Amino acid sequence: MSPTTLSRQLRTARTPDLERRRKVVALSNVGALAGIVVSLYQTGVISHLPDLPGKIWNADKVDASDYAYKRARTPDALMMTVSYGITAWLAGAGGKDRAERLPWLPVALAGKVVGDAFFALKLGKEEWSTNKALCWYCQGATLASLASVPLVLPEAAKGLRRLLGR
Repeated sequence: MSPTTLSRQLRTARTPDLERRRKVVALSNVGALAGIVVSLYQTGVISHLPDLPGKIWNADKVDASDYAYKRARTPDALMMTVSYGITAWLAGAGGKDRAERLPWLPVALAGKVVGDAFFALKLGKEEWSTNKALCWYCQGATLASLASVPLVLPEAAKGLRRLLGR
């Protein structure tokens, strides 16, 4: 497929799969934005993260804790930003008929999204048990991950059927 055709399809084609993929791109960018904001705090670019009202929210505490820096010797929000970027990339890759032409792409996207949702829930549990507080930016990203799961399954099923020759 030519870049011109891909550009036109991604921007203007209207198919159920493509509409769901656009939603996944949007949700992934919400998650990436949350990661970007938190990473600004975790690297000292900003000195405070505003919180939602309520006693359970304390982004400064959570995002400055050992919990947030114990993986790969880096602030976890930087990894979060990259991860959501990869999800958006997988959602945006390929044309409107990619389940037929590149069936591995929707299957890979589904694997990534389901894995992200599982990992986000696990991290949310760890965040609470370690800090007795939650970061609303991180939990918003978790909701974006969870909302993406049902969006990727229909196209992934088509891709899987294609890969299995059915």
